[in-house]
Amino acid sequence: MTLKKLFIGVVLVGTGLNAQASESFIVDDIQVRGLQRVALGAALTYIPVRVGEEVTPARIRQVIHELYSSSHFDDIEVYREGDSVVIRVTERPTINEIRFEGNKDLKDDQLLDSLGTSGIAVGESLDRTMISSLEKNLEDFYHSVGKYNARVRIQVVNLPRNRVELRFDFQEGPAAEIAQINMIGNESFERDELVDLMELRDRLPWWNIIGKRNYQQQQLTGDIENIESFYRNQGYLRFEVDSVQVAMTPEREGIYITLNFEEGDQYNVSGTDLISEFRDDEDFLKNFVETLDGRRYSQQEITSIEESLKSYYGRLGYAYTEVNTIPEINDEDKVVKLTFAVDPGQRVYVRRIAFEGNDATKDEVLRREMRQMEGAWLNERLVETGKTRLERLGFFETVEYDTVQVPGQDDQVDIVFRVKEQPSGSVGAGVGYGDYAGFSINASISQENFLGSGNRVAFVVDTNRYAKSVRLQYVDNYFTDDGVSLGGSVYYQDFDAGRANLQQYNQTSYGISTDLGFPINEFNRLNFGVGYSRNGITQLNPYDQIRAFYDKYRDENDRNAALNFSSVDLTASWQRTTLNRGVFPTAGSTNRLSGKVTLPNSDLQYFKIDYRFRHYLPLSDNHDWVLMTRLNAGYGNGYGSDGDLEFTLPFWENFYGGGNDNLRGFEQNRAGPRGIIRRPQTIQGPPDANGNPTQIVLGPEFDQVEIARFASIGGNASLTGGIELVFPTPLIGEENKNSVRTSLFVDVGAIWDTEFNYDEYRDLTVTGDGVLWDYSSPRNYQASYGVSVQWLSPMGVLTFSFGIPIKSLDSSAEDRFTFNVGTSF
Repeated sequence: MTLKKLFIGVVLVGTGLNAQASESFIVDDIQVRGLQRVALGAALTYIPVRVGEEVTPARIRQVIHELYSSSHFDDIEVYREGDSVVIRVTERPTINEIRFEGNKDLKDDQLLDSLGTSGIAVGESLDRTMISSLEKNLEDFYHSVGKYNARVRIQVVNLPRNRVELRFDFQEGPAAEIAQINMIGNESFERDELVDLMELRDRLPWWNIIGKRNYQQQQLTGDIENIESFYRNQGYLRFEVDSVQVAMTPEREGIYITLNFEEGDQYNVSGTDLISEFRDDEDFLKNFVETLDGRRYSQQEITSIEESLKSYYGRLGYAYTEVNTIPEINDEDKVVKLTFAVDPGQRVYVRRIAFEGNDATKDEVLRREMRQMEGAWLNERLVETGKTRLERLGFFETVEYDTVQVPGQDDQVDIVFRVKEQPSGSVGAGVGYGDYAGFSINASISQENFLGSGNRVAFVVDTNRYAKSVRLQYVDNYFTDDGVSLGGSVYYQDFDAGRANLQQYNQTSYGISTDLGFPINEFNRLNFGVGYSRNGITQLNPYDQIRAFYDKYRDENDRNAALNFSSVDLTASWQRTTLNRGVFPTAGSTNRLSGKVTLPNSDLQYFKIDYRFRHYLPLSDNHDWVLMTRLNAGYGNGYGSDGDLEFTLPFWENFYGGGNDNLRGFEQNRAGPRGIIRRPQTIQGPPDANGNPTQIVLGPEFDQVEIARFASIGGNASLTGGIELVFPTPLIGEENKNSVRTSLFVDVGAIWDTEFNYDEYRDLTVTGDGVLWDYSSPRNYQASYGVSVQWLSPMGVLTFSFGIPIKSLDSSAEDRFTFNVGTSF
């Protein structure tokens, strides 16, 4: 189209000039007519002729060429009036609006971004020559995803003042489905085994009701690469895909794919060799490559060894190591000798470490997590460690880094970390409802990265149906430069245990504590703390398990008076963490062993030990499938005595089971021992001397046992665990996969009381609907299985679980659906 206009313009020039004079002339004036949006000064910059210059037909053709190249004009005429050159132009119209109709697969924003790269945008001039190519490119995209009946038409609607509106009409049509995938030449492997390597499928399992068999050209290319990699990893060094045929049914609704293979033979590795500039390291590095000797050829193993060699040299400061594997193929014996040629390149030093994107977080917060030092050799392992430590902070959504060569310096690089910050705190208030906590109101001010310092500050007010609490906490994660942390908190809580599925008592408590943490290495940390607490207990039901405790401390003159206890406790913990990130990890493990003991001469003397373990094993390269195992164990008891009373673990420190925290499928806190009251039985005796009726107490063998069916008393020992399979959440897009987690689980747990004497109750009659089992035995475990969904919502982590008990000791404690806010794994 442009060439045609250029030709017409040249013809017009020749006509105009020949009509008046065929010879050249001196220009005394240049006029540009028809300008509307383009300024005269801007137009003159594209005209390679000036007043006073000699003009020839060749110069006029150059004028037309330059004006068309400016992309401002649809039509150009040049003619002579006397000794003046007159240029008449028709400007390209301005795009006033772009509208889309019928587009479902392509969103408006995607289309606008794509058009913008081609210069099609509101406010820009329209090149009408691009319309047909745009239509074709859009149709080609639809064809690449299997929509061969798709049509795209672009209508240009003229508007006043040389403006236009572009209307895109999409007729997408249905996507063609894969009718059959054929494979020819696959003698060593079954068709179904190879199809399993592909994303494209011609058949779907019966349970995959949301799956599709749509064809995508790009995906077919990836599937072919997967098959080629599979064969080469099995030793088929000469494997090739001879041809690929994609055929459509006449109605363009079905696709047949045919892959033709040339498998060749399997090859073994006859020997390996390594060539390196560093002779001192050559013998050591040969251990890497000699593992392939005598084994089946595998491209995957070769690539792994190449990366290991690069990593080894990367730790020594050689950032640009190249490893080339040279095969010597013996087709007669079906063997191959591999020579690994290592070129370490120039050893480099880190000149500077810089950070970008940390608008709220101070540089020093990021810098103190670095293990690579400026001025030292580049060590890729240390750089990766710094990246991992930044990800664990929880301040950043993404962390990436680049190694940038310093201009003019072959032996120096800069490390540039690029982070994308995410909210690390909240200020707000809200209401909520959970099936365990009921209606709740909360207000909180918390900041994990207070003023960009990396310190935690929190002020939380929380109330629900069983508790009202307020807490103030501060933690300086780098109290010293070497990573010693200092924290402290004060709290107040009013707790109604009966509403929390526990034995009935009210507890008012307050306390203050401080804690010091000491890093041992990259993965291990020790914490030590001291705290003071004051507990007041009222409205206590004196179950047998706590009667001795209750009788010792109650006021005989006022049996309803509160029981008050003051304690000073020491805490210690060890934690080892290798998780790849803080929330929704997919790899690594965490171990935490913690203990608490009250000091002698406290009102209560006891200790408590708790161990928690979780391990995440990725089952796929992209970590979409993860196997998680967990184990929690706890034990507590008293030590020493006060007169006739031997101290035991206070009942409010007991362990409990059930709910999202440890045993799903059972109601929160109810999967454990119940409170027991042993009641003697009486019969009517003879009247006394005054004729009044009397009661005769029967022997203890006639006592009856009343069990608190809906209230758990817990136990001083706990052992719970489980296994979970994390899998991609259906119907969730790629952009949300890190904020939603779905898993199948099996939970097993036991809560027991080592101080409980089952022999005192086993032969007695149980009244009511309660269930009595041996609360002192860990063999009385309970188990469940089910599915769980967690969502990182703006209000916190929402957890929905549906659990079905496998083994249950009390059906009244079962609760198949649970919902909580704030639990994550």
